[in-house]
Amino acid sequence: MRSKSATDARGSTAMITAEVWWLFVGYTVPMVFSPGPGNTVLATAGGRFGVRGSLLFWLGFEMANVALCALYGFGLGRVLHDVPWLHPALKWGGVVYLLYLAWGFFRSSAAPGAAREEPARLGYGEGFLVVALNPKIHSMIVVMFSQFLDPARAMFTQTAQLTLAFLVVCVVCHFPWIYGGKLILGRFRSERAMRIQGWTFGLCMLAVAGYVAFLAPA
Repeated sequence: MRSKSATDARGSTAMITAEVWWLFVGYTVPMVFSPGPGNTVLATAGGRFGVRGSLLFWLGFEMANVALCALYGFGLGRVLHDVPWLHPALKWGGVVYLLYLAWGFFRSSAAPGAAREEPARLGYGEGFLVVALNPKIHSMIVVMFSQFLDPARAMFTQTAQLTLAFLVVCVVCHFPWIYGGKLILGRFRSERAMRIQGWTFGLCMLAVAGYVAFLAPA
């Protein structure tokens, strides 16, 4: 039978301390909640499709965050992160994808009322891609694990704890963006309002693409 001291020692190597959790919250909440390309897309989805219509997109968005946490937390992603061409590839892939989303909104708004096509709802795959092609999120997660993983403790358990905690932070901080988009923009459903919405959302996607392409930190 193992002694109490041995059990305590094993537990101390597995569990993250309260001090680290406070630092983790102080880092992740502002980073996740602050305005940026990802949250702009979430608000756009909420305004156009409502909370219920955005659920699959939101699920894909958050599952991509979990996948990146697993990738970087278990070390494989560190190799990918150091590949010189990876960051620009993600950056310009994201720009192209945002332009594709903008085109969908513009196309739906340019057609006459009777012929106007409602843009397809953003689904799981679209949500996953928005995160996977955003180099800012890659960098944020790399920094998170480099700061809060303790090599002296059990790495698998720490990674699992940090990934779960990051998912909780993301869900809590992203919902207000989706709901806010629905609350502010979702109430306008006349033909004229829908046309304006389409142009507005398309311009939002263009603005985000421009930010990622020319203003986002390298």
